[in-house]
Amino acid sequence: MTNTDASGIAPRGERALGDDRVGLTAANEVELAVTLAASSGLDVATRADRGRWLRAIADGVEAHRDELVALAAEETHLSAARLNGEVTRTATQLRFFADVVDEGSYLEATIDSPDPSLVPPRPELRRMLRPLGVVAVFAASNFPFAFSVLGGDTASALAAGCPVVVKAHPGHPRLSRRITEIARSALSSAGGPVGALQLVEGMEQGTELVAHPRVTAVGFTGSTRGGRALFDLANGRPAPIPFYGELGSINPVVVTRAAVATPAEVAGVAAGLAGSFTRDGGQYCTKPGLVFVPEGAGFEAALVDALGAAAPQRLLTDGIAAAFDRGSGALAERDDAEVVFAGERAADIAAPVVVATTAGAFVAAHETFLEECFGPHTVLVRYGSDEQLAAALDVLEGSLTASIQHAPGEDVAALADRLVRVAGRLVFNGWPTGVAIAWGQHHGGGWPATTASVHTSVGATAIRRWLTPATWQDAPAAVLPPELADGNPLGVPRREDGALVVPSSSVERRVE
Repeated sequence: MTNTDASGIAPRGERALGDDRVGLTAANEVELAVTLAASSGLDVATRADRGRWLRAIADGVEAHRDELVALAAEETHLSAARLNGEVTRTATQLRFFADVVDEGSYLEATIDSPDPSLVPPRPELRRMLRPLGVVAVFAASNFPFAFSVLGGDTASALAAGCPVVVKAHPGHPRLSRRITEIARSALSSAGGPVGALQLVEGMEQGTELVAHPRVTAVGFTGSTRGGRALFDLANGRPAPIPFYGELGSINPVVVTRAAVATPAEVAGVAAGLAGSFTRDGGQYCTKPGLVFVPEGAGFEAALVDALGAAAPQRLLTDGIAAAFDRGSGALAERDDAEVVFAGERAADIAAPVVVATTAGAFVAAHETFLEECFGPHTVLVRYGSDEQLAAALDVLEGSLTASIQHAPGEDVAALADRLVRVAGRLVFNGWPTGVAIAWGQHHGGGWPATTASVHTSVGATAIRRWLTPATWQDAPAAVLPPELADGNPLGVPRREDGALVVPSSSVERRVE
């Protein structure tokens, strides 16, 4: 039996998931989860410990790989091979954020020495980022590991020192519960705060979580409609909080005339598109859903040939399948659109659909053509001149990515300049599906792709969402965080009197 204090809550959040929450109301369940998270002590743990705990969770996930993949395949209908790779990605990003925490530059540690000669006089100022507090994370349906309970939002928040309450996705509830148990067991074995990771389920629980006064920020991956509702709720609180939502993205692709000047080039680009927009049933946030192609290049015929080998895919949930049928069907019935390809539909299996329109029709009805159709669907926009292409690109909305298929040596600087205004990541002679975990990665974009285009949900700077700056002015040494102490005992990169100081294993370098 778990020991509890006078409030009935286990000390330091060491309460197990399961029977102790049966019968709780949504509000009480969220209250319990947030209280346990807030009392976990993660915020006062050292960076070294947080890194060690993240690596322990990664080891725990990999140790249960076969069990987790089997469970995920049963609930999501994704292939074992795809899910196995996603387990690896999840463990990799947990270890990646452990490295980010160890390295320390994310703290933006800064020291300014006092200077009474300035006007106004400058006191001693020491500044760094610190954890916000309890973070709410809404799991995604399409990545049951990498963007779910232990996805990038959770990994980066734990790395920052923020305990996490995850709202499980209803598309894989048993997997969510099991991977939470595994993560908490790994934390316990490593001497970490078990209460730092909590799980709640249900739509009402989700709204209660966003509204809870001790929740300091929200990470969300999902539909535009659901995300917008929660975004408005977060901003409508008595004390509004940041809401980092990844919503809908169309991910435009421009194919230049020079890129498809020969039949072999046409076939190559068409095959690449076919593989990208049908991958795992087109259920990627980076799926290319809008492709600008030059008239008369023979691209449509080549794409039809490439799609002949595309296998139908059962979509993640019945709701996603129904939405795909509605969205693809509505576009196919438009007078200004032409069905280029429609695979054979069978029961609950979705087949690829491609429709085409002209640049003029796209501009005239761009609000309709820019609506994301989640699943194996893409829209071809035929352009006859550079002017038509420019007019069409001018009505684009924010996207996570934009891609350019071009000939070697072709000058696409102007095109890239136009697209970078609407997309967070530009891809050249490649396809946007697949988001590498790296320091230089940016996975974000303007509305409706995200609610905060200056931030990313993948890559090292994803941690910045869960941090807030604080400055210590003329502070006694005893109250300073060790990262701001004289002599830099923890060896973090710091900016000292305007110069970047990067410690190394043997010598400290000043970068003027």
